[in-house]
Formats: sequence, C-alpha cells, structure tokens
Amino acid sequence: MNNIFKCLILNFLICLLQNVQACTNYLVTKGASSDSCTMISYAADSHIRYGELYFKPAHVWPNNMLITLYDRGTNKPLGEVLQARQTYQVVGFMNEFQVSIGETTFGGRKELTDTTGIVDYGSLMFLALQRSKSAREAIKVMAELVNEYGYASSGESFSIGDPNEVWIMELIGKGTDLNTEGGKNENKNKGAVWVAIRIPDGYVSAHANHARICQFPLDDGMKSISSQRLDSIFNPAVEVVYAYDVISFARNKGYFTGDDKDFSFSEAYAPMDFEAARFCELRVWAFFNAVSDSMDKYWDCATGKDLKTRLPLYVKPNRKLTPLDLMACKRNYLQGTPLDMSKDAGAGPFGLPYRWRPLTWKYDSNEYFNERVTVTQQTGFSFIAQMRSYLPDPIGGVFWFGVDDAGSCVYVPFYCGISRVPFAYAEGNGDMLTYSDKAAFWIFNRVAHFAYLFYDRVIPDIRKHQSLLESKFYNDLPATDEKAKIMFEYDQNAGRNYITEYTGIIAEYTASYWKELGNYLLVKYLDGNVKKEKDGKLIYNEYEFPPSPDFPGYPDSWKKNIIDNTGDKFLMPAKSE
Repeated sequence: MNNIFKCLILNFLICLLQNVQACTNYLVTKGASSDSCTMISYAADSHIRYGELYFKPAHVWPNNMLITLYDRGTNKPLGEVLQARQTYQVVGFMNEFQVSIGETTFGGRKELTDTTGIVDYGSLMFLALQRSKSAREAIKVMAELVNEYGYASSGESFSIGDPNEVWIMELIGKGTDLNTEGGKNENKNKGAVWVAIRIPDGYVSAHANHARICQFPLDDGMKSISSQRLDSIFNPAVEVVYAYDVISFARNKGYFTGDDKDFSFSEAYAPMDFEAARFCELRVWAFFNAVSDSMDKYWDCATGKDLKTRLPLYVKPNRKLTPLDLMACKRNYLQGTPLDMSKDAGAGPFGLPYRWRPLTWKYDSNEYFNERVTVTQQTGFSFIAQMRSYLPDPIGGVFWFGVDDAGSCVYVPFYCGISRVPFAYAEGNGDMLTYSDKAAFWIFNRVAHFAYLFYDRVIPDIRKHQSLLESKFYNDLPATDEKAKIMFEYDQNAGRNYITEYTGIIAEYTASYWKELGNYLLVKYLDGNVKKEKDGKLIYNEYEFPPSPDFPGYPDSWKKNIIDNTGDKFLMPAKSE
C-alpha cells in the first residue's frame, strides 16, 4: 500500500471519527489502595490510535534548542517550543520519578478553541512528564506552557499522579482574538482557564469526557491559591490551584453571572446536557458504583433524566483497591444494571456488549443512540499506573499496559526504570495501517475480533486466561520487587538490567501466549460449532479421529425474535401419522 493511499485513509478516518467521545480515567489515593500506592488509569479510546508503548530516554539537550510539536489527532505540525535542558525518561505515560498523566477530552464550548495555539493536549502531557518530578510540578509546567505558547486543543480533563498524591486538572482555551495592529498576528486571549484539585486521601475519583469540577474553594492563601502565586503549589497544604482569571473570563464571555463562591467550572465551560450525562457521567457512575455504596441515588443524573444533580467529584470506596480492581472496572459494560449492554436486542444472539459506531444513528427521521460504556472495541491501549512511595523510583512505578480492547487485553507490568521496551510492544512494530504478526496490538485484535463473532461462548475462555496471566503477574510482583531492590542497592546497572530483562520476558511471553490462544479458539469454535475438550485440550475419539462437535444454536430469546419477525415462514409442517 503506497504512502499516498495510507494518508488518504488516515485523513478519512480522522474526519469521520473526530467527534466520537473517548477515554475513561480513574484516580486512586494512597489511603484508598490496598498497598498504600496511588493509581491512575487511562483508556485511549480512538479508532486511529495504535497500541504501542512509548519510550523516551532521559537526555541532556543543547542550550536554546527548539523542538516541533505535532497535533496528537492528525500529526499536523503546530509550531516550535524551547526544549528543556534536561528531560526525564518516560515509559508510556509514566516518567522515571513515577509521575503519571492520563486524560479525557470534554470538548466544552467550541468557541474557546485557540486556532493559534502551539501546545495540544498530547504535547502538554509528554512535555510535563519529561520535565516534572512530582504531580504538583507537572501542573505548574502545564499551566506555564499554555500561558507561554497557547493551548491548541479543546477542553481536557487530566489525571496527574505521583507516589504520594493524585490530582484532577481541567483546562480549556480562551478562543482566538487576533491583534493585527502594527503587522502583529498575536492572540490576545493566548493561554487557558483551568482548575486543579488534589483528591483527598482515602478517596477515589474519575472522569470520562465531561468536565467534573464544579464549585471549588477560592484563594484563601493556604489550601486554595490562584495562578498569580503558582510557586506556592509546592506548599503541601495547598489542595486547589486555579487560573487567576477562571471566573472573570467566564463573566466577560457571559457564561456566569452569580457570586464568585457559586462559580462552577463545569457549568461555565462545559454545560451539562443529555449526551454529557448518558455518554460520559454514566461511566463515572459505573466506576463509583463498582467500588462504593449508595450510588443508586445518582442513577437519574447519570442516565440523563436529571441534569441538575451532579455526581460527586470523589467518593470513599468500600474497600481497599488493587490494580486488579481497576482492570475489572475497565471492563464494565453496565452489567448488573437495567442498561446491561449484553441483554438488549442490539447484543444479538450471542450477548455482545459492544455496538459498532457511529454512536448515534437515525431511523425514520428520529435520532437514537447506542450506550457509551467503559469497555469499547476502539481502544488502542489502556493502562493502570501504580505508583509506590516505599520503593525506589525505578521499581516503585509499575505501568500496567494493555493493547486493544480492555475487555480482552492482558495488562502487563512494565517498571518505569526499564532501559528498553520489548519488541512486541515497541514503537514502530506495525502501525494502524500496517499489520505485524509480531506486534501485541495485532495479536490481541485478532483474538478480540474472533470473540465478537460468538461472544458469550468465547469470552469465558478469554477471561480464564486473562485472569491467569494478570493474577500471576500481580502475585509475582512483590518477590520481583524485592529482588530488584536488592540488586539496585548493590549495583544500579545490574538492577536496571534485571527489571528490563524481567519485563521483556513476560511481555514477549504474553504476546506469544495470546497468539497460541487465538489459534486454539479458532479451532475450538470453527464454523459456529464447539469442539469437545477435556482439561483445556481438544480431544479425539478412541480411533484418533475428531468426534462430532456440539451445535449450540441460538438461545430461546433469539428464537422468539425470529418467530415474532417472520411468523410461520420457517414453521415446519406437522408430520402425518
């Protein structure tokens, strides 16, 4: 396939899919986790995002060096910014100091997009990771970057964590108002309005493509500060930081007219509507409902029936959470609720909890929608960032990384101190338009696509092997940590080599294991039949010949649909005596 054709396809996909809501993030504080770690999660739900593990080694750069930034959605060059003298190593979205960042796009008011901005949301994340030793420093870096170079994306929510704290930061541009006097071509509104809030210890939070920060405490000189005193963010007592003009700008634009104390970032810059509730807040509700109590009272809010009530920004979980808990929540399709995606007619005869895009569709002049749930087919990759303050940074940070659909992926632990990424997960091993049978992304996609054909038959096999691998990796982690810790104390290079080799072995093993699982599933469920097996192995009869397979057919609910739709068309005539 030539490059011109590839570009045409890619541009078509971008235009077609640019408005699709995507991504779901969870935030977990130390007091809410089982081992006093912090965690954030992220799902890159995009039809054009390839699942590969980014790797940027630490580096010292020449003075006054400029780097070009590119739009994360199109790869269009946006402009140049000054490179930092020293940048830190980044594995995926976690750096060598365990600082981690995730995001979800909330869009917000369209007129606030800055067409002159240079730093888009993707560049903002990677630049902050390369320049920050803590979550607080990342927030400061992000605020300063958009102030200096302008913000090039629509509204965004960020999960920002380090081994001690997790923060949610919501940010949106201020539109374009060009100053052309004297030959100038500058945006008088350059920068962004934003709020960042530390999640209280013992609580969890989430965001899913809608702005979630409503009211917040205003500058009191201690717990809450404005960006006019941004250096004070490093004071541990500070829990809220916001752009100095976040309220005044909203007033000037006519978005807000009340008292300052009643100001809501979300209501001003991303007003709630049915889509924001049903497609976005419902995913937040699903996470909160899975880990805490008393969420039934917010059901009408989350489903779009009550647009005045808002979900809390954070809740106290009813148990201490582990990375395995967050992995399970990433696989939510509203099971156990009246909106269970596997139960309605759209699930087909095999209980498929996915709906192919577009998200909304028309029939007979009316517009309808598919549910937008957490687990979705178009996920390029997802992660659980686990940050542990009681271990040295190179082994304290574990980046649990999975490619393709979170429902059928396997999360593999990558230490943030590794010196290279295993080939199966490395950048450049295939891409969204280039198949590679050695790339984990394509291996997991093949298995997922097969599962979509006969979902309720195949998914139990996938879940069994998924759980086996993830549980083993999680249970083996303490012993691996301890060995790595001892090696780091003895020799830094030996410790780094050990965790790199360990990660490489389990990552390549996972890719190979999943490829063999795909082969097994194809043979077992070929042509809609189910071959006989024992102890996980397909069996022959006593003559070394394959016995006749089982023919599960269709469930009674689907048979009824056929009869209701076709009447007597397929009715067998009564047999004569």
